Amino acid sequence: MASTRLKTTKDGRDYYEIRVHPSNGKEVTRRWYVPAGWSKRAIERELAKVAADIERQVKDGDILSRAEAKAEAEARAAEEAKILTVKQYAERVFMPALTVRCSEHTRANYQGTLDNWIYPALGDRKLTEVTAAQINALLLDMQKQGKAQGTCVKCYVILSGIFKSAFMDDSITMNPMLKVQRPKPRKDEKKSTDAEAYTVGEARQLITALDAEPLKWKTLINLLLETGLRRGEACGLQWEDVDFTECTIAVNRNLCYTPQKGIYIDTPKNGHTRTVPVGDDLLLLLRQLRREQAASFISRWIFTQDGSPEPMHPDSPTRYLQKLSKRTGISGLHPHKLRHTFASIAITNGADIASVSETLGHSDKAVTLRMYTHADEESKRRASSIFRAALRQKEA
Repeated sequence: MASTRLKTTKDGRDYYEIRVHPSNGKEVTRRWYVPAGWSKRAIERELAKVAADIERQVKDGDILSRAEAKAEAEARAAEEAKILTVKQYAERVFMPALTVRCSEHTRANYQGTLDNWIYPALGDRKLTEVTAAQINALLLDMQKQGKAQGTCVKCYVILSGIFKSAFMDDSITMNPMLKVQRPKPRKDEKKSTDAEAYTVGEARQLITALDAEPLKWKTLINLLLETGLRRGEACGLQWEDVDFTECTIAVNRNLCYTPQKGIYIDTPKNGHTRTVPVGDDLLLLLRQLRREQAASFISRWIFTQDGSPEPMHPDSPTRYLQKLSKRTGISGLHPHKLRHTFASIAITNGADIASVSETLGHSDKAVTLRMYTHADEESKRRASSIFRAALRQKEA
């Protein structure tokens, strides 16, 4: 039953305190303020209605006691606290997991995209509140600002990783990225007209142009072209890695750089060390470079900074090739294009995929086939010729 008691506030307003004593719960207290000018009979009639209504709501569980309401609010707050924001989840779960399986360079790359794009737009939103529309708006805004498709795709990939991880560990019940399309190039975004690899003739032109370059760069670029090494692997070479007798170079480390960590040594990509064969001409260049270097200082590193025994910055080959491209007119010079060129020329001229894949340091031969087989006009004509010759052969 509900009980009522007339009381007065400090500022002189009359109200009735209505108390309900449920048999299976804690006491519920509510206030009903007396409207000004009402008669005693009207007040009693309305008070009875209000008290009965409160009693019914308590019985139905629609009204909780203060203690119950407080406990429910605390439980709700505790449950909400378990739901992390995008930034909290990325920092506590996604990035630590990424660090275990990826290189420091990849981690730094992801962190830059998070700091510059994802956190400002979505970082403070709870994972459960982020919608596909908000993600699409972020990617569209990036494109409107003229960001390259590669940058937009990187943002898309990171968000896909975050929300897939959150869905798999039950932090969210629905993955909004399932309704987000991978960014496509803008209509005004220029596509590179450069081929992914040089032809034999273009490679010879580059080798000839290197004769006018300093010995260090001549040796490094010939090495990249002849072996298909990654630039960080070339910069990480030490003299002990060269076997002048066996004509091989051991690829044991990868020199990397991030703004946070500076220059540091890592294992080669995929964690696999390997040995690559080199020719006499390249070995001659290495011997000459070792003598030239020893005249100035002693260093364990093959490719060093100018006037210093410290290793060359891993970004230096890219910058040098850009300048060389302008001086020589050979378009698109880049360390990775030299890697493509090695694989393409080797494969289109008869080298087996397994050997090329091993030299490049790929863990999967399918990667070699998919990324580095660029048939030139000569090899395509040779393939057609082989087909026609096969048809002309008489059956035995």
